[in-house]
Amino acid sequence: MSAVEVLRVFTGPDGRGGNVLGVVRDGAAVPGTAARQALAAELGYSETVFVDDAERGVIDIWTPGVRLPFAGHPTVGTAWLLGAEVLRPPAGEVRAWTQGPFTWVKGRAEWASGRRTQQYRSPVEVDALPSPPPGEGWLYAWAWDDEAEGRVRARAFPRRGDGIVEDEATGAAALVLSDQLRRPLDVRQGTGSQILTRVHPDGTVDIGGRVVRAR
Repeated sequence: MSAVEVLRVFTGPDGRGGNVLGVVRDGAAVPGTAARQALAAELGYSETVFVDDAERGVIDIWTPGVRLPFAGHPTVGTAWLLGAEVLRPPAGEVRAWTQGPFTWVKGRAEWASGRRTQQYRSPVEVDALPSPPPGEGWLYAWAWDDEAEGRVRARAFPRRGDGIVEDEATGAAALVLSDQLRRPLDVRQGTGSQILTRVHPDGTVDIGGRVVRAR
């Protein structure tokens, strides 16, 4: 197997949570879509990134079942690992930067199409959902924990049949929700993850979080 660096992206203030990400720095060592799909499936992480040009920030993002044009935790995690100011996934140019303990990237909601959000009445209702809930297609279940403060409780269910039953932290879905609500959010997702967002007048949304090495 090619060398894979493993990170946890969007960890909480206490270090818990964070979505596991595999990063193959030498993308050339895994050429072709079939080989990349096979490795991503073998690893079984929500996403695996192949770095095709570290200097230019060209990356390729795979789930165990599909290739993605853009995703939140892969871009945040890879930006942190490479110290990159720009990443170039298939969706387009993604600016990246660090502020304190948070690594940020700038994206657009249209890059994350297909993620349906559904509001529930309380965090208790969100936490009571089975994993996954009945139905098909990507579901981002959320409720206000403190609407005045912009704090949200969320869980994410890809429901695409690739073995990822629930996503621990989903930057792209948080981006979509922040774009829909047109306000910054402090999202607490999964078992202990934290995702921050900021909305800009030009339609872009910043996604920020902490990153640590998983091993």
